[in-house]
Amino acid sequence: MDSDSLATLSLVAVYSAIAVYVLAFIAFVLDLSARSAQAQRLDSERAARAADAVGADAHSGQLAKAGAAVRGAAAGATAATAAVLERASGAGRGADDDDEVNIGSRWQRTGLALTIIAWLIHAAAIVLRGLAAGRVPWANMFEFAMTGTGIMVTVFLAVQLWRDLRFLGAYVTGIVALLLGLATVNFYVAVTPLPPPLQSAWLVIHVFVATLGTGFFAVGAGLSIMQLLQVKREEGGAKRIPFLRTLPSSEALESMAYRVLVVGFAFWTFTLIAGAIWAERAWGRYWGWDTKEVWTFVIWVVFAGYIHARATKGWRGSRAAYLAIIGFAAVLFNFTIVNLFFKGLHSYSGLDTGM
Repeated sequence: MDSDSLATLSLVAVYSAIAVYVLAFIAFVLDLSARSAQAQRLDSERAARAADAVGADAHSGQLAKAGAAVRGAAAGATAATAAVLERASGAGRGADDDDEVNIGSRWQRTGLALTIIAWLIHAAAIVLRGLAAGRVPWANMFEFAMTGTGIMVTVFLAVQLWRDLRFLGAYVTGIVALLLGLATVNFYVAVTPLPPPLQSAWLVIHVFVATLGTGFFAVGAGLSIMQLLQVKREEGGAKRIPFLRTLPSSEALESMAYRVLVVGFAFWTFTLIAGAIWAERAWGRYWGWDTKEVWTFVIWVVFAGYIHARATKGWRGSRAAYLAIIGFAAVLFNFTIVNLFFKGLHSYSGLDTGM
């Protein structure tokens, strides 16, 4: 099979993967809707149980003698208070609550299964593009987007072995379908030979590790977004998003985000170092303040600041979450705006802009 045929098959696989990602996104959204409905039902049931308990205590108090009535009233007040406290603590436990173990499980399983199918098709598209080009498929913006979004899903699926993060499914499949679709429509280019500076083994190492870092940053940013929403709910807001009560607490989400982002930061640190080594071999200097180099360093500084600030306990909570989200936004800015509108030695978008 010739190169053009392989490239065409790759593109068909990309479109197919996008379609299945959209189906997975719908399933995960339905899961969140089911979580909201069951959370509201559980609230109603708990309120009814608390009201029944208070009513029973009041009735017993009326039938008892004067002294027993006083003791019964006190016991009733204690029971009512305990019921309220139990309800409040249950709201903070989130998905660990025994009553909520099976919330949305059917739609979760469907969404995860569709995500795995889409990921396999996506992987086939990447392999076919590589075979068509006779090299690694991340030499221009379309190929980097195709591989990078595939890595995002890979990280999401791999993290499931550590913690159940299926509640992030709508975020991951949604952003992957969106980015992959935009890249296919706006950044697609035919297979072309590599320009001389990219004809290096460092293309395999440097860019692949950068995509790994990007994948972890994406998942970490999603956890940080959920953390901010959970903080708002715990403070008495976000009442119109009842599914949040089925998720881990804001502190647990922050802890998970931190661990994921630390891994991403390690990969990004290697990306920065490997890029400097490659630059010395390609252009005879380790650092030249090229736009891409500067923004790669800016991203590193943002996440280094996030890790340092959180480790010193000065920037925990919402401030740390905002910093993590800003870092991922900088990654997206670096990939899109910098590649498209800033000229430099790293201008390998492959588009007809001449950049």
